[in-house]
Amino acid sequence: MQRELRLDGVGRRYGIRGPWVLRGIDLGVTPGTLVRVEGTNGSGKSTLLRLLAGIDAPTEGRVTGRPRTAYVPERFPPALPFTAAAYLTHLGTVHGLSRRAAARAAGQWLERLGVAAHASTPLARLSKGSSQKVAVAQALLAEPELLVLDEAWTGLDADARGELERAVAERTASGGAVVFVDHDPRRLADARGATYTVRDGALHRRTEHLGVPDGPRVVVRVQGPPGDVLPAGALRIAAAEEDRPGSYSLTVPASHSDVLLRTLLTAGTRWHVVSVHAQEGPR
Repeated sequence: MQRELRLDGVGRRYGIRGPWVLRGIDLGVTPGTLVRVEGTNGSGKSTLLRLLAGIDAPTEGRVTGRPRTAYVPERFPPALPFTAAAYLTHLGTVHGLSRRAAARAAGQWLERLGVAAHASTPLARLSKGSSQKVAVAQALLAEPELLVLDEAWTGLDADARGELERAVAERTASGGAVVFVDHDPRRLADARGATYTVRDGALHRRTEHLGVPDGPRVVVRVQGPPGDVLPAGALRIAAAEEDRPGSYSLTVPASHSDVLLRTLLTAGTRWHVVSVHAQEGPR
């Protein structure tokens, strides 16, 4: 079972006498959670994400409970001697998949992100947007327990941005954790999660929810056997209200609605979807 990833008293500086970029960082990332990291340029957001991803080691403090982690960096190195499909297949085997499973996952993610037509294109010849899609695909193909996204939506077209949002919902619904930085404050703003701000080398918890009040949301009404609890995956991505015994209204960001429905319909208990409709008016 995946453990909580913890940073205790973590600090990071570059060079023996360099200034501290981060210091005294205490953070727990629990399975099934979504965490947004904010801060001004140069505040240390990317350094924090690199520590979480295991790319950098702390100068002081401890990191414990390391899960299987995948990382989308702010800048993806495109000049690698692979085609898109070969690179993803290779990364899949590094993550522990068989070569056949890795090739299958590579094809699926290239298709989902709208870059399947470039599967045989060398990475060095891909456009910036297509390279970014490959960078996202390499992080998702092995279903990581922790997904770390540093400006991962930058450079993606609208369809690919929506697909990445759905992938984030899938990871959290299945019990994985996602930590992300994005320049757009509306990104995943209606999703359930926590927001932290990096300021003056320290980490401050800002809010329990990412939310802005006016994002598009969907209400899913479901009926199940009285006394049965909703699937944990549904509760990770949706706010639930019990209308009567066995009957619930689940409110979820519109981008997550298909993930919620799939979670409900594949649960061990048979949950009957009564209705699906857009939420009207303010929450």
